[in-house]
Amino acid sequence: MLYPLKFHPVFMERVWGGRSLERLYGKGLPSGAVIGESWEIADRPEAVSVISNGPLAGRDLRWLIENHPDELLGAGHSPVERFPLLIKILDAEDTLSVQVHPPASAACRLGGEPKTELWYVAEARGPAELWAGLRTGVNRGTFRRRLGDGSVAECLHRVRTRAGDAMFLPSGRVHAIGAGHVIFEIQQNSDTTYRVFDWNRAGLDGKPRALHLPQALASIEFRDPSPRLVPRRFRQRDGVKTRWLTRNPWFTVRECEARAGLERALESRGAFVILGLVSGRLAVRAPATGVTCELTAGEFALIPSRSSGMVWEARTSAVFLEARPGGGVQGRSR
Repeated sequence: MLYPLKFHPVFMERVWGGRSLERLYGKGLPSGAVIGESWEIADRPEAVSVISNGPLAGRDLRWLIENHPDELLGAGHSPVERFPLLIKILDAEDTLSVQVHPPASAACRLGGEPKTELWYVAEARGPAELWAGLRTGVNRGTFRRRLGDGSVAECLHRVRTRAGDAMFLPSGRVHAIGAGHVIFEIQQNSDTTYRVFDWNRAGLDGKPRALHLPQALASIEFRDPSPRLVPRRFRQRDGVKTRWLTRNPWFTVRECEARAGLERALESRGAFVILGLVSGRLAVRAPATGVTCELTAGEFALIPSRSSGMVWEARTSAVFLEARPGGGVQGRSR
């Protein structure tokens, strides 16, 4: 019988990364490396998450998919080659490239994978900004001209941020993350990125990183002006404050705030659940297996679909994200 699962993070060095994941969450980063991404739950050819707790410690997520698909994903799930979501924490010490992920229609033609994602801002230092979507009035012609003179970033809509902000990014929305952010990212399991502009900097190898202009132009949604941050509209029920961050065809995410000592049943509703702790301490108990999964800030737990009787308890006041697969509102969330 499966239980609440924790995984060892996989650290990815990036030219724009830093050391904030060590400062904020005590993650044991490799010495001297600039770490831009911590892959918290991953099932990719380049990295697979390894279980860190309980009787299955040392097994990986790929093994779970191959040996316990129904128990993990739910009896009604469609056959999958990989776990459907990829969960990361990003440390943007410097600004990321201006980039886009292809929508499904373009991905098929270009040989990539579509990627819709959600950003949750865990930290925003200084006058932090996100670039997302296009400024009103920018069309394909304007965008191409700006590419030519190196000022394409001026085409993007800019948003000032603070901790607790969230932004939904459907495939096709051109974007960049500004310096000073630590971001929880929930996304489709894809790693296809087409770079538009990289601020004329060198990569970790000292050479300019490749741009992908034809692919990007084929992927950008030019009817996407001035997207907004997710409204901070909470509702309170049974002592828990919640707000929806996104409900889309690939995943749903809500933010939850619980006071210390609060305890609630964890309902799987026939599918897996991912809990990501933003602040505080949270425990997930599985009485049937005797396993208790303790979470501190910056840690995630994967709750299998067959989670009858499991309970979460806020050891302190806690803020956490709850992500589930699919079943959301069709169409484009703003």
